Amino acid sequence: MSGPLAGIRVVELAGIGPGPYTCMLLADAGADVIRIDRATGSRTDPEAGPHWDILNRGRRSVAVDLKHPDGVALVLDLVAGAHALVEGWRPGVAERLGLGPEVCLARNPALVYGRMTGWGQEGPLASTAGHDIDYIAIAGALWPIGRTGERPVPPLNLVGDFGGGGMLLAFGISAALVEARASGQGQVVDAAMVDGAASLMTMTYSFHQFGWWTEERGTNILDTGAHFYEVYDTADGKFFAVGAIEPQFYAALLEGLGLTGEDLPHQQDRASWPAMKERFAAIFATRTRDDWTVVFDGTDACAAPVLSPLEAPDHPHTKARATFVEVAGVTQPAPAPRFSRTPSEVRCPPPVPGRDTLDALTDWGIPADRIDALRESGAVD
Repeated sequence: MSGPLAGIRVVELAGIGPGPYTCMLLADAGADVIRIDRATGSRTDPEAGPHWDILNRGRRSVAVDLKHPDGVALVLDLVAGAHALVEGWRPGVAERLGLGPEVCLARNPALVYGRMTGWGQEGPLASTAGHDIDYIAIAGALWPIGRTGERPVPPLNLVGDFGGGGMLLAFGISAALVEARASGQGQVVDAAMVDGAASLMTMTYSFHQFGWWTEERGTNILDTGAHFYEVYDTADGKFFAVGAIEPQFYAALLEGLGLTGEDLPHQQDRASWPAMKERFAAIFATRTRDDWTVVFDGTDACAAPVLSPLEAPDHPHTKARATFVEVAGVTQPAPAPRFSRTPSEVRCPPPVPGRDTLDALTDWGIPADRIDALRESGAVD
């Protein structure tokens, strides 16, 4: 194992989306994460190929029946030897199963108990269903995303599930682990996507205070209101992104577009933005995306080709930095961020649920005869 979290043990109570992303980040950084998947009543071949869900990479899977008392007892024994636990169920579910924070912290007072929900552990909406789009809607993060006169556009599920959810839970767990090392005491990390999405909006609130942001979509610097922060069509039906905010970068952009020396409105003259956007659009439409890539390559114009997810791994910069890696024949994002002395790595491809029951439990100190008994009782696959 390598990575700054090598030696840290994490119990993951399997869920979907942001919780698995948290555990992927922890595993990429070196933590030994054991994923508790749902038992199906049939054993998985230890040689079974990788599962399709890349979010589950880097850890081993044990299939446990959490409605079986022996299954719950097993998880609590794993908790006793863990540094952290991650669960992403609705509030109250873990408690009903006998795996809530009070029980787990009684077994292991130094445990960091990470909880991932959309609405949080309390509040009027805590017990209701929702998805990323709902959480960012309530947080004020969905409203600003879109063009003038159009509806807000959901930014995939990057803002709620992964940015405001999984990534902030990983940060919260890491911070709590540092504190636990000093105090010897664990705690609960309540990561709510609505809270995280609101946190990601901090700069927008700053802009509002300074008078740089208005509520009308598509009229501000960063929401396609400005001609120098926009995506333009190219001659081949592809796209080019421009983000030349600072004056010196804007000057480089004008040079690439062949507009140097012309009598143009001041860059920050908002009244001129729509007309300047039309002018930029007409110029970008005269060449292909690759042509413009050559024009702006090596400049400070803050202009870049818009690549699809399938194209991104082949860009010279991402290739040079190995931003993407291939694991078990599947191209995927590499671990991030990077550490100079304790590099992260993808420990293994995502496992089929229950594939590692024997090896993982043995490594975590569960005796072989007890594993056999658990399998005989149906508590584990």
